[in-house]
Amino acid sequence: MAAIENADNAVVDALVQGFLIANPQAVAKKLENYEHYDVVALLESLSAEHMVKVWESLSPNLATDLMLLLTPATRVLIAEHTDVGKLAVLLARAQPETQSAFLDSLDESVVNELRELMSYPPGTAGQLMDTRVLQFTGDQLIQEVSDFLRKNRLGRKIVEIKIVDGDGRLKSLVSLRDFALAEPSQTLDSIAHDVKAFVTPMAPREEVVETLQAYTLEELPVLDSEGVLLGIIRYGELLSALQETASLDAQTMVGVSKEERATSSSWFAIRKRMPWLQVNLLTAFLAAAVVGVFEETIATVTALAVLLPVVAGQSGNAGSQALAVTMRGLALREIRVGQWMRVLIKEVNTGFWNGVSTAVTCGIAVYFWSGQIALVLVITTSMIIAMVMAGMAGALVPIGLKRLGQDPAVASSIILTTVTDIAGFLSFLGIATLLMGMLK
Repeated sequence: MAAIENADNAVVDALVQGFLIANPQAVAKKLENYEHYDVVALLESLSAEHMVKVWESLSPNLATDLMLLLTPATRVLIAEHTDVGKLAVLLARAQPETQSAFLDSLDESVVNELRELMSYPPGTAGQLMDTRVLQFTGDQLIQEVSDFLRKNRLGRKIVEIKIVDGDGRLKSLVSLRDFALAEPSQTLDSIAHDVKAFVTPMAPREEVVETLQAYTLEELPVLDSEGVLLGIIRYGELLSALQETASLDAQTMVGVSKEERATSSSWFAIRKRMPWLQVNLLTAFLAAAVVGVFEETIATVTALAVLLPVVAGQSGNAGSQALAVTMRGLALREIRVGQWMRVLIKEVNTGFWNGVSTAVTCGIAVYFWSGQIALVLVITTSMIIAMVMAGMAGALVPIGLKRLGQDPAVASSIILTTVTDIAGFLSFLGIATLLMGMLK
């Protein structure tokens, strides 16, 4: 009998595991009614892959509540297998002590990326929003949501009920008036209305104020580029934030700031600027040293000295274009440090085809100027190489600096100029040296 009972238990366990694996969203919905410790125990009984699937299907409210109860090993698994953007959204909703406990379990590189995604520049919607927003799905019943709000005493904090899909994208809203008048058996979808307006997390506070006033809203949703609900901005709290910002702006006008302003002292400006000017001087000597290596080549074929700035200048412009696009992507959270390979491939491909295009035009001009096929071959080949290198530098330099915790806006241009100059000089003069027999 014992053997039969054990076999039956094994079959039941297998069926339960199979259901959990095949229906993570259905399981996640059922778990909303369980005690938190029971939910954690169930999650940690699954394999990493299936545990993360169920975890990602949980409502943001429950997932945030569970963060402190997970073991450090489970937190690491979630960080390794969950999209870092989704995890950052959940962490941003949590209390500071929950954030600290969760982040303490992770590698420094992951922590830095998460903190970057959770922070926004001053004066933007991302900094002004409240990330602790209750979210519900459209198929939930009025009675179910009402019981939840009553149990947690959250009714007074809600202006509108937010309805999201399985990926956290905001679908619609439910006003408290419609919610209060609805039948308990109705679903949220049946009384929902469309979203009138929203802003992105990088929207300036001026745009936030204009949107709130234009639509006469008490709350304004903040959505990312995919429509995921990141938080809300409340009109009353926004006014308080604007008053505080105005006070800080008055201080910065007289130089009381960590960053340089027009009214900052000369000594402050010198301390901020001088280190990078010294670095720039060093990098200029590095570029000059490359030219010095090929001094004999330049002396033999003087036409190289005339054309050398063309390659360096063109690669510098190409690098600046790649740098500007990458910097903007980092600032607007369009890309993350972990997406460096995707950005690199794009910029290398762009640099190659732009290099081919400009090399053809340049080659034709050089041929009519010099009449030397060899010189045309030198400048066209080096132009393509230099522009590919410039694209690589424009993509990798700001991402690398961001990864190291430095401000890309301060140092990127200096490093980029050095890389593009050296790449242009080295490719042009190096190929010319190899083809010296054809140039004489």
